[in-house]
Amino acid sequence: MPHLSIVTPCYNEEKNAEDVYLQVKEVIASLPGFTYEHIFIDNKSTDGTAKVLRQLAARDTNVKVILNTRNFGHIRSPYHALLQTSGDAVVLLAGDLQDPPGMIRDFVAKWQEDYKVVLGVKTESEESPLMFAIRGAYYNFIGKVSDVKLVKNNTGFGLYDRVVIEHLRKLDDPYPYFRGLISELGWESAKIPYKQPRRRRGISANNFYTLYDIAMLGITSHSKVPLRLATMLGFALSVLSFLTSMGYLVAKLLFWDKFELGLAPLIIGLFFFGSVQLFFMGLLGEYIAFIYTQILKRPLVVEQERINFDVPPARMRSDSGIARAN
Repeated sequence: MPHLSIVTPCYNEEKNAEDVYLQVKEVIASLPGFTYEHIFIDNKSTDGTAKVLRQLAARDTNVKVILNTRNFGHIRSPYHALLQTSGDAVVLLAGDLQDPPGMIRDFVAKWQEDYKVVLGVKTESEESPLMFAIRGAYYNFIGKVSDVKLVKNNTGFGLYDRVVIEHLRKLDDPYPYFRGLISELGWESAKIPYKQPRRRRGISANNFYTLYDIAMLGITSHSKVPLRLATMLGFALSVLSFLTSMGYLVAKLLFWDKFELGLAPLIIGLFFFGSVQLFFMGLLGEYIAFIYTQILKRPLVVEQERINFDVPPARMRSDSGIARAN
């Protein structure tokens, strides 16, 4: 009997958690012969999310909950939860309902066709058109500079076979770029397009910094192109500077009394070269920070509590039972 694991990362999703649970439960009920576990990992929410998850776990032993000791960020927490699954296939599903739970049926259908990876791809979105365009530009850029082919407009929402999860368990990456790792592993993926709905309730935890963090992690993890561009651009600018200076020297020698350099070219050149240097110093710093993070080998998360992880698999199909905490 196939067993599905649904993973839902949460941070301040008090208003959405129960709705996600109910929709997932309805979808699984429409898949005859399947058992499931729904793992919620709470990243130290500041609202009542943990309370809601405890209530769900108390009434349904299919619900498993991990409560983190602090907020470990949007990169590490979901990945840690994926590694705690026991299903034959694992579905990563956001807690804000912007990943439609109904697509689990489509994922399972493709999985049963023997695809090890099934990905949801956003072709449209009800979010800000500007934000969607910026995301699209980023995906286009990283798709061109990455050492492996990354899937455009995929947030990680999808289904992953147990063999994929087992390979992820063998990796020792303290700050993993999940989407990139899936591409690195190389399995052919089925892609299912969808329109991303607008967030119904609450405020997204994503901000400029979190989006920037994901973007830089993707670049530093999977491409050496920016560093090589910096080297080539530095060489090209040095040649240009030399030719320009020689041109000014020749002009001054030929027209000594009439030719004046002026301050404008000096100031413009100074600020231009200074800004280019600062940009590539920052880029180099991102690569150094990435290496530093890898060397530290800190744990993905530290768990404060687990709920219902000791429930035997045979009981997971039932809504009855008493939730227990490890």
